[in-house]
This record gives sequence, structure tokens and C-alpha cells, in this order.
Amino acid sequence: MSNEKWSKEKAKAWYEGIGPVRGFNYVTGTAVNSTEMWQADTFDLQTIDKELGWAKQAGLNQARVFLQYVVWEADREGYIHRMKQFLEIASGHGILTMFVLFDDCAFSGKQPYVGKQPEPVSGVHNSGWTPSPGFELALSSDQWSPLERYVKDIVGQFSTDPRVLVWDLYNEPGNSNLGDQTMPLVEAAFAWAREVEPDQPLTVGPWGGISEAMSSRLLELSDVLSFHYYGLPNRLNLSFILDECRRLDRPALCTECLHRQSGSTLIAVLPLFAQENIGWYVWGLVQGRTQTWLHWSSKEGFPPPAIWQHDLFHPDGTPYDAAEIDLIKSWPLASAR
Repeated sequence: MSNEKWSKEKAKAWYEGIGPVRGFNYVTGTAVNSTEMWQADTFDLQTIDKELGWAKQAGLNQARVFLQYVVWEADREGYIHRMKQFLEIASGHGILTMFVLFDDCAFSGKQPYVGKQPEPVSGVHNSGWTPSPGFELALSSDQWSPLERYVKDIVGQFSTDPRVLVWDLYNEPGNSNLGDQTMPLVEAAFAWAREVEPDQPLTVGPWGGISEAMSSRLLELSDVLSFHYYGLPNRLNLSFILDECRRLDRPALCTECLHRQSGSTLIAVLPLFAQENIGWYVWGLVQGRTQTWLHWSSKEGFPPPAIWQHDLFHPDGTPYDAAEIDLIKSWPLASAR
């Protein structure tokens, strides 16, 4: 049945068919969080078109894009329309999209809400970022009926759309000190998404803040494997994930990477990804209102860092490091194998 987990053979055929994945995590430079990106009055088509044009010129071909449940809840028809507009622009630049439905990251310390979003706090990394759907709802299984409708609606609307590459159902479950408390919602999201029988594979990736047992379960649930890697460019730091990928014998994507300040640079990690046949997505694209060029530990009033943590472009489209762009354009041909 098509509503079951993909076979290894199907996953491998899919991966062979899409070619090398050179991706980026994308939030519009004019948005402080996913709510501001998707709300009607701040949805910025002109900026999206401009910034995705820079991504295309850099050789990037996949975008990982965070959705926000509360925007869908408040304006379902408008939200679906805006998603279609985004896909039209992205595909026009030769970019396919991975949508992320849920997220436990809460850098702002706030829960999501519709309406005017906060201004960025000077010196603070991702100062306005909120989770999706929010912790109270994520932890209340007796209130999940709207979450089920959300997953089935979003995935169902685009289940046969070739512009959608893959569904990342949940970003960093367990973040914000939640541990394994949101694993029941992860499990439910896989079940709900499979009920609408999408053509695209499903995934949720382990990250550095969870246990090996939880990591293994996320990989076992996924049609294609994914993970986050911000560590030093040393194989030992990836040994568990790489061993699991080999054990499960499925294609793998690193859906978040690039942490220059620790030495986890593209020049350091892309050769490893090429050798292991792992697609990748940098965080992020443009120096914008999320302020993710700042270090995770940056505080209000801190001066700009000498080295950016994330992001590839200045707001005018100038590359932060032209050598990185050259490497992206040539990957994997110029990477060590």
C-alpha cells in the first residue's frame, strides 16, 4: 500500500532521480520568523523572487522552508494560496522545496501568535523565532484534531506536486528542553501524512540535543534519512549517524549545516558529504531579520561577530565568502571522494 513506509528500493530510486542536493534553509530576509514570512500582510513575493535568484546563481537547487501552524489556523485559504505562489517562484528558479510542518525551536522564549511580530533584538540570534504549533498544543494529545487536519490538508494539497521534494514533518523534536515529550506528536504526524499517500518521501531528522534512542527512532520512521550536523569536521562526530544510515541502507540528507565559528565550514564538511553521498542544506541564505549570522550564544548589544555563524549572502546579494559559492557550484565534482 502507498500509505506505508517506503521500501529501501523506492527511496534509493527517488534519490538517484533527483540528482545532487545542494540546499539551503530559507526564511525571507524581511521576516523575523516563520509567522512573519507567511502572514498575508508581510508575505514578501518581491524579496522571495530576488533572494531565490541569488540562490540559483550560487548553484543551490533545494530550499528547506518552515511553515507555521498558527498562520494556517487563522487563514487557511490564504496560506495555501501563498504556498502555491512560493512554489511557483522557487520552481521558476530551478529550486525544489522541502516544507517543515512542526518545530520545537523557541529562540524567542515565546509561543507562536498571529499579528505583528517583534522587531529583532540587536545582537541576538533568531530573537523572534517561535515554535510550531506551540508547546501547549504539541503536548496535549486530546487537542490534536486541528493538528491532524493541518497535516492532512497541507500534505494532501501538494501530495502530487513535483515542486515539493520531500516533507520534513518536525524540526528538532525535543528542543527547548522538551526531551522526548513531543515524540508522540512526531509519531502521529507520520501516520497522518501517510494517510494522504503523498508522492514525496517523509522524514524527521535527529540533531545533537537528543538521545541515541530517540535519534534511532526518528531514522526508523523516515522514508529517507535526515539529520543536522553543526559539529567539527571530524568523522568521529558523525559516527553514530553515519553508522545508522549504513545500517538502514537509505539515502541521507543533512538538512542543517554550516557553523563557521567552530570550524564546521563548507570547505570542511562538503567533501565528507560527497564521499558518503549525502545531500545537504546550509543554514541559511541571506543576512536578515532572523540574525542567524550571529552566534547562538550572542546577547543583546553584542557587537557584530568577526566571523558569521550562518548565512551565505549580504542583504545586497554580495556573497559573504566567494570561495564558498565557488565550492557550492562545483559540488560534488570538486569534492574529495
